[in-house]
Amino acid sequence: MKASTSQLQLTRSADYAVRAMIHLATLTGAERTMLPALATAIEAPSCFLSKVLQALSRANLISSRRGPIGGFAILPQGLRASIREVIEAVDGPIHLNVCLRSGRSCDRKSWCPAHLVWMRAQAVMVEVLDAAIVADLAATADAQGMRGLPRNSDRKSLDSNEQKSDQRFRAVR
Repeated sequence: MKASTSQLQLTRSADYAVRAMIHLATLTGAERTMLPALATAIEAPSCFLSKVLQALSRANLISSRRGPIGGFAILPQGLRASIREVIEAVDGPIHLNVCLRSGRSCDRKSWCPAHLVWMRAQAVMVEVLDAAIVADLAATADAQGMRGLPRNSDRKSLDSNEQKSDQRFRAVR
């Protein structure tokens, strides 16, 4: 039997969005971080991460500001967001199977023995994702020693701090 290559997993966009939200939530007060530093800290390619951050900004979970005092920061709504809301901000509604999409009907739904399994699995998955709140996960990360990136005023030591932050982030995962 071959090794499993199941596609039943988060998209890369959703994974980076969750990482970014948790990391941004560890910053204190009005701290902001620039894209390259955030990309390094969460181990994501900056060109790909920028698109993810745009989606999070459009969903009003984070704020984005250009310029020398710019960068990204989490908004209060982002702190209160569930992991489900973060995922759906970048990927749209979560559906375990095509037969569970609202407005779409599966011809097999009325007699398919697996349909009830998909419905129950989706309900449990959504319940777990709804219960995981960004602020709570950030508090756990802080308790485990993960700390946010330096403020824009601390640019001189950015390289050193990026490496330390990256090491702490890896230790948490």
